[in-house]
Amino acid sequence: MAGGKAWGLTLAVLSSVCFGASGPFGKALIGAGLEPLQAVWVRVTGAALVLVPLVAVVRGRAALAGARVHWPALGAYGAVAVAACQGLYFVAASRLPVGVAILLEFTGPVLVLVWIRLVRRTRVPRAAAVGVGLAMIGLACVVEIWSGIGLDPIGLAAGLGAAACQAAYFLLVERMTGRVDPLVMTAAGMVVGSALLTVAAAPWALPWEVLAQRVAVGDHAAPGWTLAVWIVLVSTVLAYLTGVAAVQRLSAPVAGAICYIEAVAATVIAWAALGERLTVAQLLGGVTVLAGAFVAQRAAAAPRSPEPRAEGPDPVRAAAAARAAG
Repeated sequence: MAGGKAWGLTLAVLSSVCFGASGPFGKALIGAGLEPLQAVWVRVTGAALVLVPLVAVVRGRAALAGARVHWPALGAYGAVAVAACQGLYFVAASRLPVGVAILLEFTGPVLVLVWIRLVRRTRVPRAAAVGVGLAMIGLACVVEIWSGIGLDPIGLAAGLGAAACQAAYFLLVERMTGRVDPLVMTAAGMVVGSALLTVAAAPWALPWEVLAQRVAVGDHAAPGWTLAVWIVLVSTVLAYLTGVAAVQRLSAPVAGAICYIEAVAATVIAWAALGERLTVAQLLGGVTVLAGAFVAQRAAAAPRSPEPRAEGPDPVRAAAAARAAG
């Protein structure tokens, strides 16, 4: 049992680091000439081309056929959680330091709790409310609100939009938990996301020569195709598969908590690869955002004393598992 948990922790950390690398390397491709949505299209379409055959082999065609009844939810998942969330994150990362962009996105779990309290009118633990407050204070430091928010306004709006899409992603996963196989859900989401991004990104106008050229990555350079392969195979396919394997070996709250390493990994990789540095206030704010989100998630996911509760999955636990799984 202990060995299984240790292996699960290793997989969860690996998944988070793989996910964290997508922003810095995607930003390098954007700097070389790709539009943000074109970079996302490459990532999502490449992942779809790998995951669909993989699901057919591992799960069988019956799993794909069984998902047909859930196509409305899967369509919303692909549109919001894949196309919109990743697209907005890449737009934010192209205009802001990657660390700031991903910290903005990571306020998504906080928005889930706000939705539960204000829209569903469900009471959340006091500690969760404290965590939300901490996250908001940290966010104010990340954007350095005292300086009049000198960040790029489009990048800032895109980052907050990605957070809203991430929150919707958690709520969509809640609806499908226990009904749709996670691998099938991801493959279907990639297919839907790819189709929608094809319209928005106009890949027929994509400057394919960028993939054949050497692309600047900070003070270094690498062939563009290697960066594209990385964000498809490592930052999407491998990241998701290791995340799913981690959730199967760990409890959802533990796996969800470890996923916050993704934000740290993205910031560190952006610093090492692109030379991006955050101010002291932004770093402290980032720590506060992650601490607040962690406290809120753990408090809301903690077992409660026997009180009547509606049947169905806990949205916070579903969010934790989903975040760890990609």
